[in-house]
Amino acid sequence: MSAPAAPRPTTEPPSGAPATATATATATTNATATPAATATATRRRGLLDWRVRFAILSVVWGFSFLLIKVGTEAYAPFQVALGRVLFGALALLAVLLVRRERLPRGLRTWGHLTVAALLLNTAPFSLFAYAELTIPSSLAGICNATSPLWGMALSLVALSEDRPTRRRFAGLGLGFLGVLTVLGAWHGFSGGDAKGTAFALLASLCYPVGWIYVRRTLAGTPGSPVALTGGQLMVSTLQLTLVSALFTSAPASFPLWPTLSVIALGALGTGMALQMQYGLVTEVGPTTAQMVTYFIPVIATTAGVLVLGEQLHWNTPVGAAIVLAGAALTQTRPGPRKPA
Repeated sequence: MSAPAAPRPTTEPPSGAPATATATATATTNATATPAATATATRRRGLLDWRVRFAILSVVWGFSFLLIKVGTEAYAPFQVALGRVLFGALALLAVLLVRRERLPRGLRTWGHLTVAALLLNTAPFSLFAYAELTIPSSLAGICNATSPLWGMALSLVALSEDRPTRRRFAGLGLGFLGVLTVLGAWHGFSGGDAKGTAFALLASLCYPVGWIYVRRTLAGTPGSPVALTGGQLMVSTLQLTLVSALFTSAPASFPLWPTLSVIALGALGTGMALQMQYGLVTEVGPTTAQMVTYFIPVIATTAGVLVLGEQLHWNTPVGAAIVLAGAALTQTRPGPRKPA
């Protein structure tokens, strides 16, 4: 079935840190924007400058990898992912209740949301949590930054309107060169845990696969971005509840800091952050709002080193800078052709 004629997603959310059900919402932002939502965004402009909200969003999403690391000290990875989507869903449902908005309707829509939840929440959130059992949170944050690179490579195959250009191919090559630099390829990848790194890279691959699926199936679906994302997180909560019941045992205790980390990861890193991102997209446009992607690995690395005492070698920040430069190149679009 071919992709519907629908607007492109306004942003491609960052992810393992952010709750990246955003893809569902952004796929329909242009088609479903309501006067009430626009009025709400306008009121927010007077409350807090967009630059301040941009900085807060970068910090919240950047610290998400630290919160995952702390959460896994007391809970199984599936349980960390479950808490993340559960508290994220509760935060968005509270917003829907205040706004008196309804959840999406239709079996077809919920069927697509089930697949989207698996690709954008259940799988990547679990993989990042498993990855951080053996790799530093800073490395997980940098692996997350490869998501635009995977997205560009996949879109060339799956989306006919994304034509390859020399600049985008150069960005793809440069980005993966940065990955090799971060991993220390000249040492035979002996500097870190290969399995954990593979999990983090696989998690970052899940996001563009999910974006493409959402773009083909949910673009233009009736319902506000918050309603679609809230429904998606509810489905992911059910999925992870089942998986956790099958493969983990109930926690014997609820230590303070790991528990607070999981709650903050969901309520702030998913609920509040998504609301803030929607406002930024409405106010300053998708291109500027998407720039938050490039601050996340910087903040994740800084938080891991300063708060958790993780070691930092020269190749990590250098490789991260190369990855981000490559990702930026892959996001450039060719300008309009000049008339002959």
